[in-house]
Amino acid sequence: MQADRINKGIKMKKQKNDTKKLFRTIGACSSTYSYLLNRAFDNHNERAEQALGPLAGGINRLGYQCGMLWGASMAAGAEAYRRFDNLDKAIAVTIEATKLLMESFQKRANSIECSDITDCDWDSKMSMAKYFITGKFLGCFNLAEEWTEEAIETAEKSLGINESELPDKCVSCASEVIKKMGGTEKEMVMAAGFAGGLGLSGNACGALSAAIWKKNLLRTEKYTMHNQEAEEALEKFYEVTDYEILCEKIADKHFESVDDHTEYINNGGCEKLINTLGEL
Repeated sequence: MQADRINKGIKMKKQKNDTKKLFRTIGACSSTYSYLLNRAFDNHNERAEQALGPLAGGINRLGYQCGMLWGASMAAGAEAYRRFDNLDKAIAVTIEATKLLMESFQKRANSIECSDITDCDWDSKMSMAKYFITGKFLGCFNLAEEWTEEAIETAEKSLGINESELPDKCVSCASEVIKKMGGTEKEMVMAAGFAGGLGLSGNACGALSAAIWKKNLLRTEKYTMHNQEAEEALEKFYEVTDYEILCEKIADKHFESVDDHTEYINNGGCEKLINTLGEL
């Protein structure tokens, strides 16, 4: 079964690089990149892609990890679910794929932070106006286009790992939040790479991003980048973390590996936070 799934993944659709056009049409960089990689793997999921909107601008416009990374990670997770029957293996490979995608993006953009890349404060109308009037937004369009092929190739390579090389047990904080929110196993794997601040980077909390995405996915209204559900999730999150958002500060450690993160969560790490987000 796994071999069949891998074969499906290898037969990726070759598309011309129409990233800029898609970016203009879709709007959010996070949704755009999820769409791009999903399309390459012939793995479309419009609802899931659109629900990533609030992660553009670095999580609810806060300027943390670039939305392209959240979108790429989720697409990698969707393909990992298709390739691996074992849930733990699928979660593990999604985290590892996200790590490699972040390394690739860092080399390309010199930062994973939206604020560094855009030099824009998304909560300031003046800063946003400057971003568009001066043409700085074109930098994001160019970056998205330039990274497309490399992102797809990185995802494909990282997902091609042999199952025997993956740990038998793997837990992602983000996946646990999705599970507690009533999500499916597929949704758990899709969000798995958000673990430890996205790819175990220690940056802004991936469990928070998973909760925002899932909450947005449940909306019956049209998906938007800015919505009340995301704001409410952030408020609940801050109540638990005393207004800290960085994973390595919340957990008081930097995760060195998938096994390290799994052990932390299994031993009750971030339990209160995961339970709070799971109740959203």
